[in-house]
Amino acid sequence: MFETLLLNILFLIFPLLLFVIFFENRRPVYSNSFLITFSSISMILCMLYPIHLQIGFIFDLRYIPFIIVALYGGYKKVLPLYILLNIYRFIIGGEGTIHSLIFSTVIFLVVPLISKKFLKYSTQKRVITGVFAVLFTMGLYLLSLSTFFVHLTNEFWQLAFYSVSTHVLVITLNLLMIEKVISNIKSRENFLHTERLHVMSEISASVSHEIRNPLTVTHGFLQLLKESKTLSTDEKVYIDFSLKELERAEGIVSNFLAFAKPQSENMVSSNLKEEIEYVKNILFPYAKMNHVDIEFQFNNTLKKRYDKNQMQQSLINLLKNGIEAMKESGGILSIDVSEQNRSIIIIIKDNGIGMTEDEISQLGKPYYSTKKEGTGLGMLMVYGAISKAKGTIEVESEKGKGTTFTITLPV
Repeated sequence: MFETLLLNILFLIFPLLLFVIFFENRRPVYSNSFLITFSSISMILCMLYPIHLQIGFIFDLRYIPFIIVALYGGYKKVLPLYILLNIYRFIIGGEGTIHSLIFSTVIFLVVPLISKKFLKYSTQKRVITGVFAVLFTMGLYLLSLSTFFVHLTNEFWQLAFYSVSTHVLVITLNLLMIEKVISNIKSRENFLHTERLHVMSEISASVSHEIRNPLTVTHGFLQLLKESKTLSTDEKVYIDFSLKELERAEGIVSNFLAFAKPQSENMVSSNLKEEIEYVKNILFPYAKMNHVDIEFQFNNTLKKRYDKNQMQQSLINLLKNGIEAMKESGGILSIDVSEQNRSIIIIIKDNGIGMTEDEISQLGKPYYSTKKEGTGLGMLMVYGAISKAKGTIEVESEKGKGTTFTITLPV
């Protein structure tokens, strides 16, 4: 029994090891195909090598990969496993085939129902949810199995103990490993993104500083030249135009430098209400023009220190993107600010065109934009400003249904 149990655990963790080695950096489409394919293989192998108890009963761990895929992938990804499980069970044949079909159908219909909520849970809550899903599955299994007994014997209760404890132990181990892999991927991505933003900020600051110096010198010489009495009226007009353009260029460079590095004169300690109301008011006409209503809720007493200009510009970029995502048919842009666990939570939600998983993964990268005319620098600035404020950004989106940005700013 113990050797078969270890073999089954190997069947279940082997796909995870393969994923970490070969597929961790691939696009989501490859990861999804991998998840379905190797989870199916694990499930079949668990059925091929069931666990034999000394009391004469056997059971297998086929529902461990089934439940994991159902929780993380929902109906769409667990459907192939459901079909394969029942096809293979019919090939095996014997007593209980129809019983297995009914039982697997119930699990297929019930467990994926909580998939969307499950993905929003913390690691601890996901593991607990997975354990409850297994307990629910095994409870149904034992309930259906009890119909074959006239009286519930001691052997039945031993089977119940071994099967339940084994399933709970194995799914806990698998979920902890999966969550650790997910955590490592997110930590690596956050580190790389932070490093990318840091390099961009340093380059921006350096280039802005170097460009501003010759602009300032040129501006000074043009002012001196303008005072010359030998210049004609037309020549003075040209100098005026040149001075105005230089002032505009200096303003752009100064703003670029300000966004590259928080400025001490712009640092404030605030609960964000003033900044968000300011951004909401200046974008109100643009929203009305695109048939978008802005809803605003504020329930926060916590204060955070940040660069006021950068925070305002970040919020402008996010709200403007939300409005533009709904410009085809209008909609509602909601802004909700609250406090939770000593953190300020900003939720910006639209019901616009939405994004794919691949598009979400590219957000914040230089020169990547979902808009044809976009440069991607707006979102780069958003991620940079939030990162400098020690905050995080989470994005949830679905094509045709909208996008939700959740910004967490620890106090």
